[in-house]
Amino acid sequence: MEMNPQPFRISVGPLLYYWPRQRTLAFYAELADSAADILYIGETVCSRRHELRADDWLDLARDLAASGKDVVLSGRTLIETGAEASALRRLCEQTDFMVEAGEAGALRHLDGRPFVAGPHMNAYHGGTLEWLAARGAVRFVAPLEMHVNTLARLLDERPAGLQAEVMVWGRMALAFSARCFTARHFRLKKDDCGFRCIEHPDGLDMRTRESREFLAINGIQVQSAACLDLLDQAARLADMGAEVLRVSPQSSGTLAAIGALDAARGGRAQGTVSPPAGIGRCNGYFHGQSGIAWQERP
Repeated sequence: MEMNPQPFRISVGPLLYYWPRQRTLAFYAELADSAADILYIGETVCSRRHELRADDWLDLARDLAASGKDVVLSGRTLIETGAEASALRRLCEQTDFMVEAGEAGALRHLDGRPFVAGPHMNAYHGGTLEWLAARGAVRFVAPLEMHVNTLARLLDERPAGLQAEVMVWGRMALAFSARCFTARHFRLKKDDCGFRCIEHPDGLDMRTRESREFLAINGIQVQSAACLDLLDQAARLADMGAEVLRVSPQSSGTLAAIGALDAARGGRAQGTVSPPAGIGRCNGYFHGQSGIAWQERP
């Protein structure tokens, strides 16, 4: 079914998984040639991951900006050590790129400079959005588990000038812990984990005793087992006032998801985008069901 062109931009959220250096660089080279408008980059999950260091991410940001992309540096959601706090401060104090704040502590270092409020800043009502905007937020990423009607009210309540971004594709990060779930799964200590995350480019599946998909683990993150897929809601979300629609990277399907959104805003028919092998699709939160549920479009 063809859709009317919609005035939204396409973003790609930060890479949540630990991929080898060359695979990561090749992925971003593909994104540089894609229809995505905004690229969020940086290590947001675990400070021990070292395939790309802080200076590497900055170099990559410059390259992507030179290719015409709007680049945002993403900060971590959970700060546990003094070294991580120092790294966050350095990230926030650089002035070459806007920052996506993953947690409220970043706002002190940003000191009123423009920023994007990440999806885990607990912005569930207009009062919170007004507070964030007063501290420099120019865009916020809506919480991932919102029903469509609740999301519509939130967009209506936001202060003037504050853009809204909604994630529409990818596994959802649902919870965070100081404990590394991946290390614990392999009965390893967090500080001696052997970097086992790198063996699981889409996280590590968790299943029930009946072998049904349940959740996924990715270092300190608990994620949805299924891949969120709201690609068919692109026009509706844009009509509700979402200026940016976000794709979260997976090992396959990411470029196809960007292409589907680009087709939607161009008024062209969208095809079905398949998640990585073995991963299902979900849209339950959006439709007021359990998050893991999948509801076909009528």
